[in-house]
Order: sequence, then structure tokens, then C-alpha cells
Amino acid sequence: MIEIPLLGELEKDQFDDWLRSKPIAVNVLGGDQFEFIFEEYEQDEAKEEFHEAIKNFLSIDESVLKKAQDHIYKYYKDIFEQLVPEDDWYVEIASPDEIWKHIKFGSTPMVSRRPYGDELVYISLECSCDWEREHGLQIVFKQGLHVNKVGPFDGHLTNSDAYADDNLENVVYR
Repeated sequence: MIEIPLLGELEKDQFDDWLRSKPIAVNVLGGDQFEFIFEEYEQDEAKEEFHEAIKNFLSIDESVLKKAQDHIYKYYKDIFEQLVPEDDWYVEIASPDEIWKHIKFGSTPMVSRRPYGDELVYISLECSCDWEREHGLQIVFKQGLHVNKVGPFDGHLTNSDAYADDNLENVVYR
């Protein structure tokens, strides 16, 4: 067994070899319980950077998400412009602060090292959202401290990586 500070023992997932924690309360996500998944942790030479990202993530509160809500609302508006009232996904959200009523956080934040650029540890959360049921919503936390990327789930940890454009390194939503 592998043990990580604050999370305890991890179990190896039988299907994909990822390491999985037991559920733990996460303040930034409303205090609900989540299992963390670690990607390529065992091979990493700087495991303490994973530990620090987890420590950071467990210490932040919902105010960190609130700072990203305008970006998430922009994502919603971009999708909404393509919909008509007859669409199954059609939902009217009047303001950024109402966006949270239409998001369901995924149950397994993924902790992984970015393979490009700064090569830091990021925590990515796949969410479902009422306005984009096919691609959902991805929220990424750089080093577990702040939201650095939102948009449809594409698995990338930054917009710079998603679009192969270094100019997008600090762009939260594109």
C-alpha cells in the first residue's frame, strides 16, 4: 500500500493502475466527500509536490471557485448562443452567480503532473452541467491553489496545452 499525507492509504485501481484514495471531505467543493485519483504518482521523483497540491486543495474554500464563475458563465454563454429553446440542453441562466445551480461536481478529482510547460502538479475535476451534457465542464486547479482552466472536458491541464499555444498559458477560459 502507498500512503499519502492527509489522504491515507491508496489502492491501485484494477482497471487502469491509477491510485485511488478513500473518500474525504473537500471544502472547495461544498464539503462533500470525494475520492482522489493519482496518475503516474508511483514513478514520479518529486512526490512531495503531489502532497503539497493535495494539502493546498484541501485548505481552499468555495471562494476560489467563485473567482472562476465569470469564466464558467462565459463558457455557458458560448454554448447557449448555439442552442434553441427546443434543445434538450437549453437552460437559461441569468447571471454568473446562478451558474452553480446547474453544475454537479464529479466524484473523483484527478491529481497529475503536467507533462509540458511548468511540469507542476494539477488537480482536474470533471463535472456535469445542464448546458453541455456531452462534454460537461472541466475545472482545473494549478497546484491545488487556484482555478487555471475551465471549459468543456478535454483532459488538458491548461489552455496552452489544449491549443498548443504558449500565449494561452494564463488563460482560464478560451
